[in-house]
Amino acid sequence: MTSKELTEDTVKYKENNYLLEVQNLKTYYPIHGGFFRRVVGNVKAVDDISFAIKKGETMGLVGESGCGKSTTGRTILRLMKPTGGKIIFDGEDITNLSGLKLQEARRDFQMIFQDPYASLNPMQMVGNIVAEPILNYEKRDKKELKAYVKSLLLKVGLPEEAYYKYAHEFSGGQRQRIGIARTLALNPKLIVADEPVSALDVSVQSQVLNLLKSLQKEFELTYLFIAHDLSVVKHMSDRIGVMYLGNLVEVASNKDLYKEPLHPYTQALISAIPEPNPSLRKERIVLKGDVPSPANPPTGCPFHTRCPVAQEICSQEKPPLREVKPGHYVACVLY
Repeated sequence: MTSKELTEDTVKYKENNYLLEVQNLKTYYPIHGGFFRRVVGNVKAVDDISFAIKKGETMGLVGESGCGKSTTGRTILRLMKPTGGKIIFDGEDITNLSGLKLQEARRDFQMIFQDPYASLNPMQMVGNIVAEPILNYEKRDKKELKAYVKSLLLKVGLPEEAYYKYAHEFSGGQRQRIGIARTLALNPKLIVADEPVSALDVSVQSQVLNLLKSLQKEFELTYLFIAHDLSVVKHMSDRIGVMYLGNLVEVASNKDLYKEPLHPYTQALISAIPEPNPSLRKERIVLKGDVPSPANPPTGCPFHTRCPVAQEICSQEKPPLREVKPGHYVACVLY
């Protein structure tokens, strides 16, 4: 990228108030075979997706298990190297950063992991777990650091005494709060929350979600919220992207997506949301067949093998994600 192009991109991001823009992102896992373990194919976990997130916004990412949601989040944080495309964070292209430059950039984006049991070091006290990210970047006076960590624990709803305890002494919801405190330690701009409540009891889920919302206002955070539970995403997100087989098939505001879903896959997902009022009945759209393998995806539209309204052209041409209404994007030949 030339300096002129870089300047134009930076101006564009500032004008649109973007914090993150993903352009034609691809992440493939190579398949090795034969005696010499040569690459004989690829698992296309993320296959050419594009979206942007504004500062202070929460964008939800939903879809069935294995559709590429978590891989998208990990690639954005550069925990995985993208196969193609661009990741622009706060006006800077971080796609190919490495070494110290990547480490410095990571200060501004953090992750909340799905499993609050496996993501915490059982050998360290909670205070050391939360303080570790800070010590990776700067030297702090011990008393000052301890006071700061304790203040973070209080902000996530844990007592100061938690500083001296170990992760196994806490419940699942409390462990996730520890993980959230660690995520906040460096005061990041972007947080990728990868299924942050899926491992928790329903009664605890709402507490953690409300905590994330209050912290977003206090710390001016931007979220990429990954989940498979549409009711959770509806509660958290300003905009929502729907993924299927490594592709984005629909992106819309929270209100538009639930009021008028356009893509047949989105319609099927929303029809599966349980209705709390037993007197209200809605038609359930049941998809036939299995999800194709991302190692051998179908030609044309990736959803056409299960789509109830598929046409002949669907198996021949892959529809682009296009804007059919203001702020409402869908990848389907019907629009």
